[in-house]
Amino acid sequence: MAICLASSAARADDDGIDDAAYLIPHPHDTRWWVSGQLNSITQVQPGFHAPYAGVNSFRASDHVATSVVATVYAAYQITSTTAIMIAGESAGGGGLSDALGIAGFTNLDVVRNPTLGPTPYLGRALLEQIIPLSDETTSVSRAPFNVNRKVATRRIAIRAGKLSTVDSFDENTVGTDSHLQLMNWALANNGAYDYAADTRGYTLGAVVEYVDPRFAVRYGAMLMPTVANGIAYDFGIGHARGEQLELELHGCLGGYLGIARILGFYNHAKMGNYSDVDAEARAGIVPIPDITADRVAGRTKLGVGLNLEQQLPAATRAFARLGWADGKNEAFAYTEIDNTVALGVDLRLRATDRLGVAAVSNGLSASHRQYLELGGSGFLLGDGKLHYGRETIVETYYTTRAYRGISPSVDVQLVIHPGYNVERGPAVVGSFRLHLEL
Repeated sequence: MAICLASSAARADDDGIDDAAYLIPHPHDTRWWVSGQLNSITQVQPGFHAPYAGVNSFRASDHVATSVVATVYAAYQITSTTAIMIAGESAGGGGLSDALGIAGFTNLDVVRNPTLGPTPYLGRALLEQIIPLSDETTSVSRAPFNVNRKVATRRIAIRAGKLSTVDSFDENTVGTDSHLQLMNWALANNGAYDYAADTRGYTLGAVVEYVDPRFAVRYGAMLMPTVANGIAYDFGIGHARGEQLELELHGCLGGYLGIARILGFYNHAKMGNYSDVDAEARAGIVPIPDITADRVAGRTKLGVGLNLEQQLPAATRAFARLGWADGKNEAFAYTEIDNTVALGVDLRLRATDRLGVAAVSNGLSASHRQYLELGGSGFLLGDGKLHYGRETIVETYYTTRAYRGISPSVDVQLVIHPGYNVERGPAVVGSFRLHLEL
């Protein structure tokens, strides 16, 4: 197999910990791991043109919002192949316009239900079992959800419990870490991937994956919420579950590592159907369509995604995502995007500084679009009417490591046609982010 170069991978020390990434030193040779993180994002929106607004519109007047997410991680390696991991979390503050009005919202840290408040909660609690399939091992960096120092190069890994679906699926080293990289919902994740999650981004489920040096394949089954953007889980798995299958392929381009991930997901939930409620409104049965009034258990959503990342010369990396969902039934767990295309690059300017820029274009299915045109509202969008245009977002950030685990960032996002409405915007959002790793 050809040797591929990783042009800008972070280097850990020989004991498997990147000590400089943490404010507090961590033991290198223990079975346990304890750490914490704090992420604060202040966003400013200076106002934009908007001739009208609805119940879920992005606020057009000047305003400021700050979100704060604090997490404590703990893990213990029971055996060389078995570990338990938990994370307690608090998500305080809020987002611009209570995170309403933009499908590719500008801050991934925002909890989409501001009434939940900063009360601490259990974010993750899971068991990991690794089944080695080879004697050959590879070194890995220790981190909150990896207490191993070495793993078999070929292995099966099983994770089950409370987790985030995107801990395992649609990962991308250039466009996933919203604490140090891109903040936008549609750039840090595939916007069309309506993955199983409660309003805080977590679920109950299990993931099984096979890992080989050249490829990996993983399958996950998770619980869906009882209602769109809900906090409670639907335990009727016969009619309510999220399933996903992903194939990951590794290869070389010009001697540099490239990774392709091909994703398919299939959700079952008590969802409303856009065409049904659109027809009622057009026939004059109801004045405004209401997707929540048409929910039927067992409806489905099918979607696919392509996720690419490529190391390049001169400490540069690139990524791309494509996503499509059928958009027939209600946007339920992530955001109101039915198709998306995203491109981005980042560049390491110094050993501790990174500059990134990316763009994404989001769209809706025909029936979802008509629902908003007729005055309907989803759990994120609803201007009261709609002159449709693709929602296009450009984001750029600069992150530096000021001292060990202290990393401030500045970020600017331009949102064209917020909420797919050509009569509103464009909106500009400026951000200051402070990230601490403890």
